[in-house]
Amino acid sequence: MTVSTAELEMLVTLQRETFAYFIANTNPRTGLVADRTSPGSPASIAAVGLALTSYPIAVERGWWTRAEAVERTLATLRFLAATASGHNGFYYHFLDMTSGARFGGCELSTIDTALLVAGIHTAALYFTGAAPGEAEVRELGDLLYRRVDWSWAASDDGTLRHGWYPESGFLAPRWDRGYSEAMLLYVLALGSPTLSVDPAGYVAWTRTFERLSLYGFDQLYAGPLFIHQLPQLWLDLEGIRDERTRELGFDYFENSRRATLAQRAYAIENLAGFTAYGENAWGFTASNGPGPALHTVHGVPREFYGYLARGAPFGPDDGTLSPWAIVASLPFAPREVCAATRHAIDHLGLKNAHGPGFEASFNPTYPESSGRARGWVSPCKYGLNEGPIVVMVENYLTELVWTLWSGSPYVQRGLERAGFRATK
Repeated sequence: MTVSTAELEMLVTLQRETFAYFIANTNPRTGLVADRTSPGSPASIAAVGLALTSYPIAVERGWWTRAEAVERTLATLRFLAATASGHNGFYYHFLDMTSGARFGGCELSTIDTALLVAGIHTAALYFTGAAPGEAEVRELGDLLYRRVDWSWAASDDGTLRHGWYPESGFLAPRWDRGYSEAMLLYVLALGSPTLSVDPAGYVAWTRTFERLSLYGFDQLYAGPLFIHQLPQLWLDLEGIRDERTRELGFDYFENSRRATLAQRAYAIENLAGFTAYGENAWGFTASNGPGPALHTVHGVPREFYGYLARGAPFGPDDGTLSPWAIVASLPFAPREVCAATRHAIDHLGLKNAHGPGFEASFNPTYPESSGRARGWVSPCKYGLNEGPIVVMVENYLTELVWTLWSGSPYVQRGLERAGFRATK
């Protein structure tokens, strides 16, 4: 589908406004990006990865000069290479915005490191000029990717662990069951030219994916939309299939399209009777919420949650919707996404209320006194919510990040070792 001129203007304006998050919430000396806009927020390494991915888009869109983007990217990579806290090439989930020290006793996170490495690799693929700064971006980008010891984080069966504490060792959970955002983690780990993992772990993991038919859409199930979206910010999975999707007869891109439309159908059906759900009001994903709280609303007892991975149709669902999750599905269902985005802007007023761009989440069912159709609105924004808007709008319009990654020998090696082959 080709968007109209008005829709194109809406998308690019939203994309530019959203990029402002990375201007306002980044320490320019370290390149670290705040997890959220609330005071005292630590840096999120995942948000740093999204920022690094957004900088080439800013150059292509004319929001930044190439020199400005190189300067910020270099500051980030130098700090990661020499100062930021980590172990065996992995980084702690949250870091102090100034010192780069581990924040609050958090874990060393494999998936968040993968999101960071994805941004690092994007920078190395984009800045291919002869200028000294660009050469250093490539050198540091390659160094940071190569030094991640993915094999250290692998269990005996080859599946990857969630994280590690220096005080107690590896976390018990592994990326070994159920369709998840770990698709990106496995491709990066399999593609490493230095410290990769055995493909057997990936194959074993994909065999656990649950196939369901929901609202007439046959799919590999994952409730929250971010699971479908995050890997495909970087990986172009349309037209290629691994062993699991060859059995299904459709690829992961098509799977995400079906999951997106099933979420929309769930909101239209709205069996639980949440306020404002409908064809243009959906988006169930990891998000902030108005709880924890218990309230009776119009005679119905309801439990409201705080930050939580919400999903559809099996929940959890407390009436909280995330407009960013709608926009991040743009390549999968452009007509439906454009209509819902327009509704969120024009009818619900969910843009620019707490700084530029979309609000993180809202809940019109939660009892509050504003009288606005949008109801409760998250008081802060999150880097992990903002970045996917910038990247997915660009992938839909120009395929910039997908094209960069399609030229990466590391990524191609990872996909090949995972068993991906082009469909005929």
